[in-house]
Amino acid sequence: MASFDPNHFVLEHDQDTPKEILCAAYQAFGELTLSFSGAEDVVLIDLALKVAPKEAVHVFALDTGRLHPETYAFIERVREHYGIAIDVRFPDPEAVQRLVGEKGLFSFFRDGHQECCGIRKVAPLRTRLKGLPVWVTGQRRDQSPGTRSSLQVAEHDHAFGSEESPLVKINPLTHWSSEEIWTYIRMFDVPYNPLHERGFVSIGCEPCTRPTLPGQHEREGRWWWEDQSGKECGLHATNLHSTNSGAPG
Repeated sequence: MASFDPNHFVLEHDQDTPKEILCAAYQAFGELTLSFSGAEDVVLIDLALKVAPKEAVHVFALDTGRLHPETYAFIERVREHYGIAIDVRFPDPEAVQRLVGEKGLFSFFRDGHQECCGIRKVAPLRTRLKGLPVWVTGQRRDQSPGTRSSLQVAEHDHAFGSEESPLVKINPLTHWSSEEIWTYIRMFDVPYNPLHERGFVSIGCEPCTRPTLPGQHEREGRWWWEDQSGKECGLHATNLHSTNSGAPG
């Protein structure tokens, strides 16, 4: 939607509740597309279904082929709990086979996670987002102070959108904390991944995710063998650009 101004949306709705932000986004676009992977995303699904008809709420998930068994079961539980379709997207098998054939199954421990994430996550996401006017994410500022501290409730997604086909990213949980997420989950009996009960906070692919210790930040459980300052897989690459440049959003 070329006429949508994220800056104006932020000025109007920055202090709104996540439910009010989702309602305003639905009124602006007439649909809500949500990416689904973690606890925050199910909170958004729960909220979105309270402000928009089910047929206007589109949910998708990225199956990298390396998820925990508990995560696959979790996807099915969410599908059944809300009676919704979940569009599960897969990486290009030839690209995966080429990477594994050339570098093995665990090249990310040696080369960094970006190449593997680029094939298994970013490429399928780019395909799913192509032509969309808006998508809703569960990002929060406190998830990763190094890359998400300037996150806004609405912003242009320059990584996946373009001038010809602008894409707006809505982040209703920008100002919420992990504690607020889990208060909502308990209050409204929202499904969650059982891995959380075993110390996993931020959950990604099985080889790249581990439980966090008391006092550790939640993103320290992701790609722990790498530098702690840039914990993004590529799905929200604009966060890295914003942090490096000092620009908001």
